[in-house]
Amino acid sequence: MSKIVKETEKQLKELIISAVNAATEKGEFSGGEIPDFIIEKPADKKNGDFSTNIAMAGARVFRKAPKMIADSIVSNIDLSGTLFERAEVAGPGFINFYLSQEYYSSIVKDVIDCGDSYGRSDYGKGKKIIVEFVSANPTGPMHIGNARGGAIGDCLASVLDAAGYDVWREFYVNDAGNQIEKFATSLEVRYLQACKQDVEMPEDAYHGADITEHAEAFKAEYGEKYVETESAERRKALVDFALPKNIAGLERDLKKYRIVYDNWFKESSVHADGSVNRIIEELKAKGVTYEKDGALWFKASEYGNDKDIVLIRNNGLPTYIVPDIAYHYNKLVTRGFDKAIDVLGADHHGYVPRMKAALTALGIDADRLDAVIMQMVRLVRDGETIKLSKRSGKAITLNTLLEEIPIDAARFFFNLREPNSHFDFDLELAAKQSSENPVYYVQYAHARICSILRKAEESGAKLGEPTVETLNLLESDEERELISHLSALTDEIVAAAKQYDPAKITHYVVELATLFHKFYNAQRVMCEDEALMNARLYLCTAVKNTIKNILEMLKIEAPEKM
Repeated sequence: MSKIVKETEKQLKELIISAVNAATEKGEFSGGEIPDFIIEKPADKKNGDFSTNIAMAGARVFRKAPKMIADSIVSNIDLSGTLFERAEVAGPGFINFYLSQEYYSSIVKDVIDCGDSYGRSDYGKGKKIIVEFVSANPTGPMHIGNARGGAIGDCLASVLDAAGYDVWREFYVNDAGNQIEKFATSLEVRYLQACKQDVEMPEDAYHGADITEHAEAFKAEYGEKYVETESAERRKALVDFALPKNIAGLERDLKKYRIVYDNWFKESSVHADGSVNRIIEELKAKGVTYEKDGALWFKASEYGNDKDIVLIRNNGLPTYIVPDIAYHYNKLVTRGFDKAIDVLGADHHGYVPRMKAALTALGIDADRLDAVIMQMVRLVRDGETIKLSKRSGKAITLNTLLEEIPIDAARFFFNLREPNSHFDFDLELAAKQSSENPVYYVQYAHARICSILRKAEESGAKLGEPTVETLNLLESDEERELISHLSALTDEIVAAAKQYDPAKITHYVVELATLFHKFYNAQRVMCEDEALMNARLYLCTAVKNTIKNILEMLKIEAPEKM
């Protein structure tokens, strides 16, 4: 949180304890250890800026009615030289505290002094967190669900970084397993068809236009060389040709979407380095496997999963879960991340307990793995849902989405809802340049402030270092409400990090823009009173800086003109 907010809450606790001790020395309270009590911010500002339940919590210890305890504390509290102007008893014994003007002035000064770092904290204490997100199968282009996962995962990583964690972004490339076999089948059929062979595409294969394009490009380079070769050789050649192009395409498209990963981790690497076999052998050694129907099973039901899991099929091949276990072992043990966060689609709800069961069996604290389960997105145009079909190849891809709406809008809109909520993405609204569009509304607030500051400079206003005395002129309700919201940024970032919910930050900045427009419409910035004008220009600067910090965290542009 803001250092002023942090110091204020610490100061208030000390004031309450000192008042209790003073009342005890006067004989107003019987001796006894001061009980635990709560200091919180009331929902209704009429009940003060802070409130405490010390009187109710201390009724048994002090052997008095809460109202009498509260009256004694208030009469013994000394607010001189603090950031509080008064304390009042309310209801059955709540004590409400009201902040002084100096507090609000100090917040504005703190925001300006902190500059680009305002909002950041050391809450995470540098703990290492790896966020794995998107991880789309490299067998085709990214669809709309990947677009949401990309925005959520990338913004979550930024929020965690701002909250003081050491964050690593990773893409897990599924370049082995069933989907690659299906990819090979699809490419093989399209290649043979391109070479005039009478071959039918299986129903469950990939029917997208990208498969046909790869097959035709392969034929253009190699001709009919692979028509007469063994199927295994032909399939390998096709995959070796097409897969690197797909992975490069994923990386290119994600960079366009402003997502850059620290690492692209290939599933094939845990097969190649023996990690898959080592996981199998370690689970066997721990006595948590058994054989049944020619397959090797993991006793997952003994570790919190609803049923046991097949590790090795009766054909001798590992199931998909084994390389995934090896991958998570690599993250948490080999590379030593304190926490691994997987951003997963709603169809993965059963995946997490299976993975946690395996980690527990391997002696790894399963609480070190967390998952953000993301619900699907519905694209809406003209009030109608756009039907998508991945199999038919008619799905809207990330690229086609970004051809229709700005990148800023895509990243902002996908973070407007908590990840586990369903989301209707209104394509018309996202492209609209009006206050109805939340990202435009926020960007317009930033541009408007830049315009105000430019005009002030052109008119000869000179702003040096802000002083508390000048800022003490910011006394209106609109100014105080705006400053109070500014003070909450660091708390909001920490809450978003704790709850893995970047939507808290988009909500915060939309509210900040709303409160700025409310202030601007109620209070004239370029007024005749030069001192008051300067104070309001400082407040505008604090808001501008905060909006810019947030938009940069979300990798969204903060325009100076619109």
